[in-house]
Order: sequence, then C-alpha cells, then structure tokens
Amino acid sequence: MDKLIVQGRKRLVGEVSISGAKNAAVAVIPAAIMAEGVSVLENLPSIEDVRSLCHTIEKLGGKCTYQDEHTLQIDCGGGIDYRATFEEVQKIRASYYFLGALLARYKKAEVALPGGCNFGVRPIDLHLKGFRALGATVEEGNGMVRAYADRLIGTSIYMDQVSVGATINIMLAATMAEGVTTIENAAKEPHVVDTANYLNMMGANIKGAGTDVIRIRGVEKLHGAQYTIIPDQIEAGTYMIAAAITGGDVLVKNIIPKHMDSLTAKLDEMNVTIEEHDDSIRVTANRPLHGANVKTMSYPGFPTDLQPQIAALLSVCGGNSVITENVWENRYQYIDELRKLGAQVEIDGRIARIQGVDRLHGAKVSATDLRAGAAMILAALAAEGESEIDGVKYIDRGYEHVEHKFNALGAKITRVQV
Repeated sequence: MDKLIVQGRKRLVGEVSISGAKNAAVAVIPAAIMAEGVSVLENLPSIEDVRSLCHTIEKLGGKCTYQDEHTLQIDCGGGIDYRATFEEVQKIRASYYFLGALLARYKKAEVALPGGCNFGVRPIDLHLKGFRALGATVEEGNGMVRAYADRLIGTSIYMDQVSVGATINIMLAATMAEGVTTIENAAKEPHVVDTANYLNMMGANIKGAGTDVIRIRGVEKLHGAQYTIIPDQIEAGTYMIAAAITGGDVLVKNIIPKHMDSLTAKLDEMNVTIEEHDDSIRVTANRPLHGANVKTMSYPGFPTDLQPQIAALLSVCGGNSVITENVWENRYQYIDELRKLGAQVEIDGRIARIQGVDRLHGAKVSATDLRAGAAMILAALAAEGESEIDGVKYIDRGYEHVEHKFNALGAKITRVQV
C-alpha cells in the first residue's frame, strides 16, 4: 500500500501534457476483442485499469503486446474464451464491456459482476435490458451475468435514463446484430464518440454518436484497426482545478478544449483567467476567487467525475457555494476526509453546501475512490503544512504518473511504500 506525502502551499507553474482518456480506453480495449485481426491502440494512459483489462484479454486467450508505454497491440484473431469469470474481472467497473463485446462476437458471454470505485449502487440493469431487447437471454446469479442468443436482432431501444456504460455496451452488442438498432436518449460523452469511431474503423456502421440518437446497422464481422485514444477530459480538468486552487499559472496541453467547456465556464465565473488555444488551455489564478453553484449532469453538462475536485477548490473560495450531484446518489463519501483538512461542508442528500475558508491545513486523509483521491491531492496542495494520503491504489487506477506530473509543475509530492 503506497502513500503520498504532500507539502502544501506550493504554487503550480509550467506545462503539463494530458494522457489518453481512461474512460475511452476502458471501452475501446474490450471492443478490440470483437475483431478478427490485430488492432493497435495509441495514446493509451499508463494506468492500472488499462493493465487489468490487458490481463483479462490474455486470460481469455488473446494476445496483448506493448509496443511502447502508450501503444498496445491486441490480437484476438484466433478466437478467445467467452467466459470472463475470474477474479481479475471484478477489479474494475469497465469489465462489463466484455459482456457486449463477447455477446456481439460469439452470441454468448459469461462475465463476473464488476467492481471499481464504491460510491453508491450502480446497477447494470439498463445494459441487460438492452441485451434482452436485442434478443438475448440474460441470467444473473452467483456474482455472474450470463447472456446468450441464437441471433441478435436490431431493434429500437429507449434508455430510461442517460447512461454512458449502457449506451456503449448496447452499441457494442448491436454492432454485429442483424438489421438496424436505434438507441434513443443515448449518452453523448466524448468517450461514447471515441468508441463508436474505433468500431467504425473496424468496419462497423454506427451513426449519430455524440447525439442523443445512435443508429447502428449490424455487420457480420469486424477487422483490426489502428486507433488513437482521445485526451482525458477528467485528467485535464483536474490539472486546471489544481492551477486554480494553488494560485498557479499552468498550460494544460494535448487536450480538446471543447470537451472542457462546462469547467472553463465555471472557472471563469469563479474569477479564474482562462486562455483557450487549439489544443491547450492556460489557467491563471492571480485574483480572489468567488464561490459558485455547480450541478453535475451528463455531457455536455458538468462531469460528476470532476465534482470532488471542484469541491476542494470551492472550499477555499470566498463566500458560499452549493454542489448538486445529479448522477450518483452517494458520491460525497470523501467529504469527511475534506473536513479533516479544514473544509466547511454540510451534506443534505445530493446537495453539498460549502462555506469557503481562508486556508486549509495539512492532515492524514484517505482516497475513498479515484476522483476523491485527486481531490485530496488538490486540497493538500493548497493546505498549510504536510498532508498524508493513503488509498493511492484508487488514484493509480486513473492518473498516470500522478506525483511526477505534479512535481514537474512545482509541487512536492513523495510516494512512500508502506
């Protein structure tokens, strides 16, 4: 178990290059098993979730070969097992994408129920509803999901609520179904678009990704493809917020500025200076910061995956702020940790009321999940004195070389093995 020791009151200055998107990578990698050939995926983040998915593919009988730290060759052309029932699968939430991918290719799949960060009930009923609509029989029991069909038939599927995971999983299964599938009220997140683009390069016929209606005309088989993963919207947002909370001046590079619109608008409202360029954003915080009200929503709204980080920033902004969490029902588990650092936060259901304080102070805190861990780093950077963060395994699931990137900007973060 690693810990991070963070020295506070360090102003971040310089440039940081953003890695490939975790949320896109964990969908594209399972999609690669659908191909009767070799795929080469570029700009993959060097994170634990990616490595876990690679181990899973190899256990299924596929071949994963790293060409360099961020380039992965996946070969499942010789066929793989349709049963992903081992412990590795339960480590990460995105393992459920193997259901859609295996069901598409083999018309049968057995996958252990997924794990990942624990911040509330996250049922996959919308995924399973979609598979059933395509003609599959789906059974749950003993920690497993089994789906099988003689044939998958395209149909019209209306999502009762917007779900990124269900949109992608149904899209995977429908890619090799007979006829046309329409997904209405589909998620519009950048990684939905990225997965669809990759599938299309493999020979799929998907239109409308990025809108609320996706149409998929099924094809008989897919071939391998070379594909470059988009930059990570959430990692980019984390470093933008880090610049703001430390009164810094940081150029966040290798990003798609359009993906950051909801955050840049909120930071601008808070009196942070934002300069947008073609593939970078400069964030400068040299004026008193104001509180703000934030509501998390599906894309293009404010991302729930930036909610803990913005809470850390709001805790040191002038005045009162309100966060309304509209995506997950229990994503405030980290608030007790933030309070240890001196934040003034009251929770009422899905609403967090934050009274800004002049200064946070160092403390021993835990990363309760991936994004909460990032929030602890940001708060510790702004705090007086030294902080100690445990639960670093959560942070490593989604942030590449986290202490090195922060230290290159002037932070002083030390990883300690205990």
